[in-house]
Amino acid sequence: MSAEDDDGKRAEPDSSKPKPSGGPAKVPTDSFAKPLPRRFYKEVSVGDGAPFHVLLDGRQIKTPKKRGLALPTRALAEAVADEWRAQADVIDPRRMPLTRFANTAIDAVADTLNAVAADIVAYAGSDLLCYRAEMPKELVELQAEHWDPIVAWANETLGTEFHVVFGIVHSAQPADALAAFSRALLPHDAMRLTGLHIITTLTGSALIALALARDWMSADAAWKAAHVDEDYQVSVWGEDAEAVARRRGRRAEFDAAVHFLTLLGKST
Repeated sequence: MSAEDDDGKRAEPDSSKPKPSGGPAKVPTDSFAKPLPRRFYKEVSVGDGAPFHVLLDGRQIKTPKKRGLALPTRALAEAVADEWRAQADVIDPRRMPLTRFANTAIDAVADTLNAVAADIVAYAGSDLLCYRAEMPKELVELQAEHWDPIVAWANETLGTEFHVVFGIVHSAQPADALAAFSRALLPHDAMRLTGLHIITTLTGSALIALALARDWMSADAAWKAAHVDEDYQVSVWGEDAEAVARRRGRRAEFDAAVHFLTLLGKST
C-alpha cells in the first residue's frame, strides 16, 4: 500500500520505503516473515465525494497493484480510515481486515467478477445446509432446527427449490435453483462479491451468505448455523485448544466480512 499525489506521481515516503522514525520497527514473532513496514504518516482523513478515498497526510492510498483504493460508501471509507489510524509503530495488515477486503475486491475480484460469482454458485450446488445426518437423533434435530428455516427462506425468496438429502453423497441441485441463485448475485459488484465469497468459504454455505447479505438473519445465528455439526461434536467429545483458537480466528474474519457488507449498504 502506498500514498500518491493527486497528479498520480509517487509520493515519498511510502509504505515500501518507510521514513525513519527513530528506534527499531517491531517485527512478527515468525523470524522468517518479512518485517512489517513502519507507520510513515501522521494524519488520516477521508476525501469528499464518491467514490471515497482514504488519505494519508492528504495523499490517496493505493492498493498493492497500485490502483486507487476507491470505496463506494463513506461509511466504509471511514471504517477503513479508522484501521489506518489504529496502526501504531508499524502497519499490520492482519489487523486491517476491511482494508484487505477492499484491496482484494479492487485488485482481484474486479478482474474476475463472473468467475467469483460462479464459485459462490458452485458452493450453493453442494451447500452445507442441504446435506443432513441420518443419525444420531440429536444431531438430526439440531440440523433441522437451524437449517430448515434458511433453506425455506431461500426457496421462497428465489422462487425455486433446493433439494435436501441425507448422507454425504453428492446430489446435484436442480439447474433452475442454481440459475435463480446466480441471478440473486446480480448486478455483479466487486466489493459485495468479495464479502459474500469470504462468508461463503468460512461457513461452507452460500445460502447462509445470501441470507446475511439480505439482512434475513443475524451474524450470531448464521455462525451458529454454520457450526451445528462442530458444536455437536464438541458437546460429545469436548473442546480441543487448537481447534478453539482456529475457530476464534475464523469468527473474527467472519465478523469483519459481515461488517464489510453492512458498510456497503443493503443489497437489492
